[in-house]
Amino acid sequence: MKRTAVLLLTLLGLSMLVCGLFAETEKEKQAIVEARAWLALVDSGDYEGSWESASTLFRNAVDQSGWKKALGASRSPLGKVITREVKSAEFATSLPGAPDGEYVVIQFATKFEKKSAATETVTPMLDEDGTWRVSGYFIK
Repeated sequence: MKRTAVLLLTLLGLSMLVCGLFAETEKEKQAIVEARAWLALVDSGDYEGSWESASTLFRNAVDQSGWKKALGASRSPLGKVITREVKSAEFATSLPGAPDGEYVVIQFATKFEKKSAATETVTPMLDEDGTWRVSGYFIK
């Protein structure tokens, strides 16, 4: 009887762990979909649209004209995207310099016309309205 109770509690704990991992995986998938949609705006040169669709945190940190200028300076020299593949996606609730929340840090291995190997880091967050929106972008 005691052994059965321990086994059931162990199975319950494992199932809760698996459900937690599945939830994070779903969050990562949703964030990747949003990141790709947002990157499509950037790739097409719609820098204003990328700012408008970004998270509240992002828009409060940089104004639209500053974003257009910074993104134009960093992306335009690279040319068109040739390939882009997800290298990693990691769920986090705390990031340096950002308020606690739900984030997914996604790294893409990207090949541009004029840069054969780059890493784009896109960080969607669960925004105030419950929608995943990009809160950060960096090219290395």
